[in-house]
Parts: sequence; structure tokens; C-alpha cells
Amino acid sequence: MAEPSQSAASLNAGIDLSQFFQVFFEEAAENLEKMEQMLLAIDVTAADDEELNAIFRCAHSVKGGAATFGFSDVAELTHQMETLLDKLRRHELQPTVAMVDVLLQAGDALKAQLARHQGSGQDAIDTTELLVTIRAQVEGGAAVAPAPRPAAAREPAKPAAQPAPTPMPASSGAASARALVLTVGPLEDTRQAENLFELFKEIPDLGTIEAIDGGQAADGMRRLRIVTATPDAELLDLCTFHVAREALRLEPASAGYGFHDGAPGAPEEAAADPGYGFFDNAPGSPDADTAAPAAAAVAAPVPTAASVPARAAAPRAGGPAGGAAAESSTLRVSVEKVDQLINLVGELVITQAMLAQNGKAIDSGLYQQLTSGLADLERNTRDLQEAVMSIRMIPMSVVFNRFPRMLRDLAGKLGKKVELVTQGEATELDKGVVEKITDPLTHLVRNSCDHGIELPAERVAKGKPEQGTVTLVASHQGGSIVIEVRDDGKGLNRGKLLTKARERGLDVHDGMSDADVYGLIFAPGFSTAAEVTDVSGRGVGMDVVKKNITALGGSVEIDSAEGYGMTVRVRLPLTLAIMDGMSVGVGEECYILPLASVVESFQVQPGMVKTIGGSGRVVEVRDEYMPVVDLEKVFEVPRFDFEHVANIMVVVEAEGGRVALLVDELLGQQQVVVKNLESNYRKVDDVSGATILGDGRVALILDIGSLVRRSRH
Repeated sequence: MAEPSQSAASLNAGIDLSQFFQVFFEEAAENLEKMEQMLLAIDVTAADDEELNAIFRCAHSVKGGAATFGFSDVAELTHQMETLLDKLRRHELQPTVAMVDVLLQAGDALKAQLARHQGSGQDAIDTTELLVTIRAQVEGGAAVAPAPRPAAAREPAKPAAQPAPTPMPASSGAASARALVLTVGPLEDTRQAENLFELFKEIPDLGTIEAIDGGQAADGMRRLRIVTATPDAELLDLCTFHVAREALRLEPASAGYGFHDGAPGAPEEAAADPGYGFFDNAPGSPDADTAAPAAAAVAAPVPTAASVPARAAAPRAGGPAGGAAAESSTLRVSVEKVDQLINLVGELVITQAMLAQNGKAIDSGLYQQLTSGLADLERNTRDLQEAVMSIRMIPMSVVFNRFPRMLRDLAGKLGKKVELVTQGEATELDKGVVEKITDPLTHLVRNSCDHGIELPAERVAKGKPEQGTVTLVASHQGGSIVIEVRDDGKGLNRGKLLTKARERGLDVHDGMSDADVYGLIFAPGFSTAAEVTDVSGRGVGMDVVKKNITALGGSVEIDSAEGYGMTVRVRLPLTLAIMDGMSVGVGEECYILPLASVVESFQVQPGMVKTIGGSGRVVEVRDEYMPVVDLEKVFEVPRFDFEHVANIMVVVEAEGGRVALLVDELLGQQQVVVKNLESNYRKVDDVSGATILGDGRVALILDIGSLVRRSRH
């Protein structure tokens, strides 16, 4: 991890804040993601105040945490973003597309900065131009005409007639620079106040700070003079990271500077105004005999998420009860701990299956209590297994949320107008599958925008709205999740696909079904793009998409209507850790077939199997011929009962094809814990994984897609 500046190490003497870094990084990432989504959804012609305030709060939370932990580059950039957002929410500027663009760019830069601080190894991000652009938007953005005010409140027309400026109230939050006095204390350790000087060094645009008490704090109080344009509430919020809120008081700089007569370090003019700036019983006042009054002159804003860890270094008595209740509703747990829990539950499932296997030999009449306990164990194990697996399930919105920004940038580059519609964002999928499906889906969405959606003028000429639509849909179907990527663009041209295929020397003919023709786009190097661009056209992508999805045990289907659009349908297992399977026996071996791939099973009758081409065999099932795959020969299973003839077939399907597997017997259905064979042994053809059976034997889980491809060759 990149080392934070010296101030991070000195914050709150004796407190190691590095223990909170990971929490800050996670919460900062969440805030930046939320900010990006709100910026993409904002209507610049009619921006809602609450939207602008919410975006401001996201930037403010990141800035507060960054300043606390000493990440000065992050704090500086977010501070500039805050300045622009503050003017927008105060209606001093009118939102523009250019402002949204620069804020999105700033969000990208912040993500890169945070990644560097997390130890990504990349070089420091140069944000000089970005900061200049933001300042230009602040100073030269579209100004908003001020709302009419009552005549009595309007300034005189001539500047000379204006009254001399007076100090602003502490909570006004004005944007112009002003002088303030910050009274800090009483403090048990006055060195805490030194951290405030470091804070101003880390964020240069925050203003200036100087001691006006000569550095003396015999009464436990410190007095600091601040010149800043930052709103008071935000200034106090930043200071609260280092000093408890009730020990802070902010007021306009004026005679007395908050000193009482004879206070250490008091300037001479303070003597003329004994007690000036104090209220009765205030901390540090001569007659103080009680604790600081509640509210401490300035109402404290709600603590930000990023401030929670830092505030633990300066605990306060009597914190709001509601905050603790809200925080207890969720718990952050590392993925490693969840994976370990899933592995342990997997072992428990295997142990339970072994007990159940051995329990079958027990006389239930003699050992009724034992068999009843085994039944309860089986039910509870299943419930525990489902509960633990649900922890790894995350909503598809995690994937879908990355596409609005990507589509916005891509459509702008291509000169197209595209709207993204999402459905089924709450549909949940295993985290491991989500991580692996994100890249294939990204390519499919880019493909829809680049190849599918037409240019606005072309769409209007066809009688379509100039804005195209890309739709993402997620839904559960049986034990799988189906993700659809639809667009209302030009669709696929059958004739063009066949022509391209012939040019590439592929074996095609005019009698091919539409599904087979559309499937040509998955051929390696196949592309229908007229020219190569930095977006697409090199023929790399769709073949990788299919390969990655197939590796997950999934399948891809394409539907298209020329002139109306195209749909790519991806079907995936809900989880890669546990699956429902059908056990089949071949000789002395047991194999597991994924239950989602099993269509039917039947006994072979005389005359059903035909031999073609001298060696290949097919079986007729309801007027349809399908290849026969003899598992005994595929896996070279040793057989000792030489008289036995396998006469059971199981029809399985994958990748749009079906085959009939020849087996000796059906052993039943069961839920199995999937073990990665490649990482524990080596890659085995036609096998996707392994599991441990109840009797302790290892059973191989068959790769149905690979068996279907084998039959085609």
C-alpha cells in the first residue's frame, strides 16, 4: 500500500488508524459508485435539489475520510469537486453536461488514486488538468440568475452606498473567505489540537490556520484563527475527525478572540473584553463548573460513513443511539472467511452423506432414535447449506450498475443515442459466477451499442425513434439464472453472415437453420464490421464470450429479427460450489451428470441404435436421431463382468445439442459439493470437476458441453 503522508501517522497520538484503511477504501468505493450512478441519472435541465445534495454528500464523505487518513491527493480532488457541487446545490451555478462530464472524470481519477493507495502498484495520478477544469467550471460555469428578493433586502445600486461588511454568523456556510476563531477544549492532551494544523496542510484550499494563544494552553484550551471559504458545518465536520465535537466552538473573529481575562496567551485587546465570546458555563470560561452545553454553538451534521472508524479514536459520551442501531443491521465480512465457511459446510455435507449411507444398514426398529437423529441431521445440514450459500449470493445490480457509464461514453464516441433499461436487478447470483460473467456481459453490451444500434439519422429514416434501447434482463428459471441482452437495432442479416462465413472458408450451406447461422458469430475471428476501429471489428470477442460462459457450465443462445433487433440469452448455474446431480454407474465407477443438463432416460430396445459411417452410432428417440456416447469407452472403464451389456441411455443437452449417454445403471439424484479437479490434480478431458460420495469414493462430474462437442467431431 502506498504510504500516506506523515499526518496520518500523527493523527490522534497513540492511535493506529491503519486498521481502518480497508473500511475506508470499501466505503469510498461505495460512495464513488453511488455518485457515478446519480450523475448519470441527473437531468441537467431540471436537477433536483435532493439529487445534488446526495451527490455532494458522497464527495464529502470521501474527502473527510481521505483527510483523516492522510491521502492528500484524494482530499484535494474531492475538495474541488465539493466546491463545484456546493455552488450547484446552492443554485449559484446552472448544471451543464460539461459539469457532469468533469465530475465523472474526477470520479474515475479518485478510483485510480484509491487503487494506488491500496497497493495496485500504479504510478501517481496527475490531476493537474482535471483540477484546472473543475476550477474553470466553478468560476466560468453557467451562472444562475439570483431569485428576486424583497425590496428591503436588495443591495443599493451604488457600491459606495453599501454598509461595511459585518462578521457572518457561524452557521451561515457562506462561500466567501472570512476570518474565524476556533476555540478547542478543554482537552486532556492539548497536543490533539496540533492535528488541526496538519489538516490544513493536507488540504491547501481549506484555508489558513494560526495559533493566537502563543501556543499556551494552561487552562486546557487552544485558540486558533482560521481564514477559510469552507462552510462552517463542513469545517467542523473535518475538525471532528481529530477532536471531539463538544470540544469545538467556532465564531467570527472579533475583539477578545474567545479569551477571558488573564487567560494564557491572551492578546492585549482581550483584556478590554473579559470573557468576550463566551457564554455562561462555557468550557474554559472563568466560572465554568459544568460540562460544555449541548450543541456547542453549531449543530453537528450527521456523521458520514467514512468518519465512523476515525471517530473511534476520540470517543464521546452519550452518542446517538440510533446510529448504533443502524450500523448493527449489516456486517462486513471478508470473502475469504465466507469461502472458508462454505468449504466447511461442504465437508459437513459429505460427512452427513456418509452417515446416511451407513445408516441405511441399521435396523430402524432397533435404533429408532438414531435413525430419527440422522434424518434431523440431513434436514438441518440442507438448511445450513442453503443459508451459507445465500451469503455468497449478490444481486445482479452489482453487474448492471457498471453499464450506464460505459454506454454513455461509448454512445458519445460513436455519435449514437442509447438508453439503457434494466430489469430483474434484484435477481441473485453467486459471487464467483458474477466475477466471471462481468467481462462477457460487458462485451455483449458493447456489441449491441456498436453493431446493433443504428445512428440517429439512420433510425429516423427507418421510422424508429432516434434513441436506441439496450435492455438487460435477469431472471431465475429452474436451477439456473438467465441473463438477456436485447437491443432494438438492425438485427443480424442471414445472407451477410453466410457470405462472410464462405469468405473465411467455413463449411456452410443455404439450408442451415437460423440458429446455426446466427451461431456463426461465435466462430474465432469472425466479424461483420465493415472496418476495424478502436471499439470493434477485429473478430475478437464473441468467441471468447462463448468460451468463458461455457467454462462456467452455461450456454448462449441468439434470437434475431432483421431490422428490429437482436437478443443474446445467457443461461448460467446459480452457483459453482454446490450442484444438483444425477449419479450413474458404469462398471465399478460412478459419474455425476449436472441435473440441469439431463433431459430424460430410457432403456434401449432392440433396433433403436443404428451404426453410421462404420464406427459412429446414433439412437432414434421420437423420430429424432442423436449421437450415442459410450462412457465406458470414453473413460476406458475396466469391466470384470464381461457378460454385462449396458442398456440404459440418458439424454443430456448443452450448447444447443443433445447426445445419449450409454450407462449401466441410474444410482439416483443428490446434491453434491463441487471440487476443482484442475487445481487439486490436473485438467481431465470431458470432466468439469469432482465430488466425494457418501461412501468416501471420488466421483467425476462430467462436462456435458465437452461430450456434445466430442460427438460433433
